[in-house]
Amino acid sequence: MSSVAAIVGYGFREAVRRKVFAVVVLLTALFLFLFWLANHYVFGELSQIAPPEGVNVDTRTFAGAFLFGLAMFATLFLGVVLAVFLTLGVVSGDAERGLLQPLVVRPIGRGTLLLSRFLGAAGVTTAYVLAVYWIAMTITGETGRWWPAAKVVPGLGRVTKAGGLLFVNSVGPVDPETGRAVSGDTAVQTAQSLRNLKTALEEAGSSLERGVWATWALKDPGDFDGFCEEWSHWFPEGMPVGQGMLLPSAQRKAGFRVSLGVIAEA
Repeated sequence: MSSVAAIVGYGFREAVRRKVFAVVVLLTALFLFLFWLANHYVFGELSQIAPPEGVNVDTRTFAGAFLFGLAMFATLFLGVVLAVFLTLGVVSGDAERGLLQPLVVRPIGRGTLLLSRFLGAAGVTTAYVLAVYWIAMTITGETGRWWPAAKVVPGLGRVTKAGGLLFVNSVGPVDPETGRAVSGDTAVQTAQSLRNLKTALEEAGSSLERGVWATWALKDPGDFDGFCEEWSHWFPEGMPVGQGMLLPSAQRKAGFRVSLGVIAEA
């Protein structure tokens, strides 16, 4: 194991000294500058951007997630480029040209040698990818005031507070544990949607009873009776006024039969 550790350390130091590492660092600096520039202009023109139909997120979240997703792709691509070039030396057999002779007292297997050299290069690449990831996230967060603070599960809705009211949109029949729509008829999916809506309101300091306006979207107009029967069970003292519509195609494809929105007192 001491020989493996020595080779890993040697490979790590050698990888950092290689010219290709300096080239990748230079390209990374250029990428991060262009990424900051993109964030600056995109978040400065949010009024000119609209999420695609069926994507139920606000404009800032859509823009931030889109830009950060591109940054993650570019980061992984640069990491792969760095990893390939750092391991080319192992493939070409530079270790067999006497570079490691001072490090080992007795011969070791070629498999152990290659694995050790690979781990050294992997250490450099991993540190590089993590550093660029956090820098890109910080650029988006500081420039656009958007951070990927939590996993967003489609169908659990978003809550916005304004003017003493809470606005909740796109709450669907999603199981929070799996992130998938529950199976069943309209009544079953309505019950799950209302459980999710209740949780969202209570986490924001409100409740179903404080709802003043509701919207519901159904997959089929014929589902209204099943929806209304389950809906009335949750509001025995009177339902908030509201309006219905048909589900957009994106939610239909996700297996939704119903989706809810509500305005409630904060």
